[in-house]
Amino acid sequence: MSRWEAKEEEMHAEVGMTERTKPARIILSLLVIAALLFSGCNRPDRPVEITPSTAEIAELSPAAGFLAAKTEESGGFIAAAGQGESASDYAYLYDNAVAAIVLSHAGAQWHVEKIADAIVFSQTHDRAFQDGRLRNAYISGDPKSDSGHSIAAGRVTVRLPGFWQDGRWQEDSYTVSTSTGNMAWTILALCSAAENASDEKRAEYLEAATRAADFVLTLKSESGGFTAGYEGWDDAQVKVGYKSTEHNIGLFCAFSVLAEAVAENTPVRAEIYRSASDHAREFVFSMYDEELHCFYTGTEPDGETISDGVIPLDANTLAILALGEELEDVYDMVSFAENRMAVGEGFDFSAGDLDGIWNEGTAQMAICYGILGNTERREAVIAYLETQTAEDGSIPAADRDGVSTGFVIVGSDMFWEYNNTQSISATGWLAFVQLNINPFERSSG
Repeated sequence: MSRWEAKEEEMHAEVGMTERTKPARIILSLLVIAALLFSGCNRPDRPVEITPSTAEIAELSPAAGFLAAKTEESGGFIAAAGQGESASDYAYLYDNAVAAIVLSHAGAQWHVEKIADAIVFSQTHDRAFQDGRLRNAYISGDPKSDSGHSIAAGRVTVRLPGFWQDGRWQEDSYTVSTSTGNMAWTILALCSAAENASDEKRAEYLEAATRAADFVLTLKSESGGFTAGYEGWDDAQVKVGYKSTEHNIGLFCAFSVLAEAVAENTPVRAEIYRSASDHAREFVFSMYDEELHCFYTGTEPDGETISDGVIPLDANTLAILALGEELEDVYDMVSFAENRMAVGEGFDFSAGDLDGIWNEGTAQMAICYGILGNTERREAVIAYLETQTAEDGSIPAADRDGVSTGFVIVGSDMFWEYNNTQSISATGWLAFVQLNINPFERSSG
């Protein structure tokens, strides 16, 4: 047989093989196409069925439905609308922690984990610190996305919010700083996320909460309580000396909840957190004025002198929510707020000029009235809040622009004021009212 004849016979053999295997090849091709189509139905960029739906959440609470919709839109951190064209969307850590706790109470675990995952990623991908702290604000959206992080020298770091001015990117001192109070709410949020998460996710969230708590432990003051955190730019941050009553109320609850969450696996660490909770609680009680029947804002920068110039509403509402039956004259505390801070059916931020209504604190008062069984006052406050509620379920920070607090913005000489613009935190507290929830009552699963 010549070489050409051999080649021709080989070709005929191949053709025969092809004909015999054609049915199998057709079936294989169809399976491949089906697999590709099936995988296409599950592409990350394709909408997935989320349960409960935003509509179902909104039936429980229109405000919670708004927060759920914002979470689906952002895929991570959420921010209020109306921040201005020159600014990135400032997603405040406290706002997102409150939203996560609200959504957890609404049974919206998918939404909770979107926010919790953003927190975990930001904590472990900070551009300067790896000690468990978190910044006061981030850019809205998923920090793992291209717009949410930067890559330099092979290192991934989360981006921080700011604005363009004179051709330069500007960040402000408050957003890059770390507030102890915000850390407390973040610990609570991560514990809430862990309650109904898978075993893997639960461990991840509790580990992040533990890192945050261990960072706060470094702020413990031997004279009582915990100091307020760090302020300033990355290369020059300063540990501040003042102590906030509000912050320590949050820490009292956060350390207690975290202690219960980790007690089974790490009982020694749980005891450390219980001790820290007691330490924060003792400081809170040291800020109480038995004659005025109110809690002061905290201390001056020396960490010792009581700051009594501004008496904020939330130092008192949150104390009622957190300490409950431990307060012997809680009705007198409510009377103090009514006499010194009431504006119509709402309440100002602090005892002072009564220049407007602070909606977040007003919602907190509604919850306090509910706890004390004052249904008439609770319903009156709710009726006012309904006048503030937009069609999407959100409410603004205040009933008008320029509602003063008596404080200045950290790192500046500008007065800290609330305006009649959409507020994530105020909407979160409205959701607590609608769900009839005291967020401090929740224990870890």
